[in-house]
Amino acid sequence: MNQKCKTIMIVDDTPANLTLLQEILQSQGYRVLVFTRGPMALKAAEKNPPDLILLDINMPEMDGFEVCRNLKRNEILKDIPVIFISALNAASEKVKAFHEGGVDFVTKPFHFEEIRARVETHLRLDQMKKDIERHNHYLEDIIEEKILEVGSSQIATIHALSALTESRDVDTGGHIGRTSLFCKILSEHLRKSSDYSKDLNNQFVENVFHAAPLHDIGKVGIPDSILLKPGLLSLEEFEIMKSHVIIGAKTLKAVLEKYPHNKFIVTGIEITRSHHEKWNGKGYPDRLAGSAIPLSARIMAVSDVYDSLRSERPYKEAFNHEKSYDIIMKGAGEDFDPVVAEAFKECNKEFADIHESYKFK
Repeated sequence: MNQKCKTIMIVDDTPANLTLLQEILQSQGYRVLVFTRGPMALKAAEKNPPDLILLDINMPEMDGFEVCRNLKRNEILKDIPVIFISALNAASEKVKAFHEGGVDFVTKPFHFEEIRARVETHLRLDQMKKDIERHNHYLEDIIEEKILEVGSSQIATIHALSALTESRDVDTGGHIGRTSLFCKILSEHLRKSSDYSKDLNNQFVENVFHAAPLHDIGKVGIPDSILLKPGLLSLEEFEIMKSHVIIGAKTLKAVLEKYPHNKFIVTGIEITRSHHEKWNGKGYPDRLAGSAIPLSARIMAVSDVYDSLRSERPYKEAFNHEKSYDIIMKGAGEDFDPVVAEAFKECNKEFADIHESYKFK
């Protein structure tokens, strides 16, 4: 340990004690600051925090216990080790010293070797603590970096699988990319201005954005004769088509069993299974209603329907933005969560811009 770079603050109202302690510590190469009053020491410490404080207990204006309490309340000073030095030697005083945040207690009259050893020990312990914290932060950074690498790989794989699903349906070009962006925009607007803002954070927004491409992944299990039928489906065919939400959710649940705490996969299951539920309980597959429908799925519902309305199908023409907007707003409180619909109302021009700039097959 390089003692010359360490600063010791001594707070004691007895000049003789200050002088003796100062001489002892300076002879060991420490930089020493001395104060006879607690308030003066606190102000000085806040401007230039020392590495360790030797603190007397019985002092005028503010005793050592109060000085220590003030140190521990201060974010800048709270981790500085404090060694109490006092003629008080009752067990209750020592217990109180440790309770207030002291790391050691030296009884007066003190000995040179004792002071030297205790100061050196606590400086070394404090340095070790800082080194461990620094090392832990370094490890956390490495782990976070690796998680991001894994996350990027997972997202790339998911987009590839989703694109494969989309490639089977020639009428839905760009649907995955657009709906992902719509979901992100809606989540961000809800976070800023809605009753749901407390439930939304950066992680929620990112999870919804990256999980949105999974919403139709279950269509890989739908026969081409139904998925690619150039016209309206029969009631029986539509029942089979509806099963894509169950197929997709079941697939993702198998993944969740291997990674049970993965919030991204949980969000993917919510969106995949429930994005065809309706606010009034008349959707599928579970006939969930209102807030029983996961928020991520309610966001996906608006995004999915808007893009479907704007897209051409064998059984319908592509609607313009104004007509699509009107249909969604009329469905607020029936098909769609009214709060999410209100967020769509606020950012509907962004939806239109994305649809115009993201047209491709």
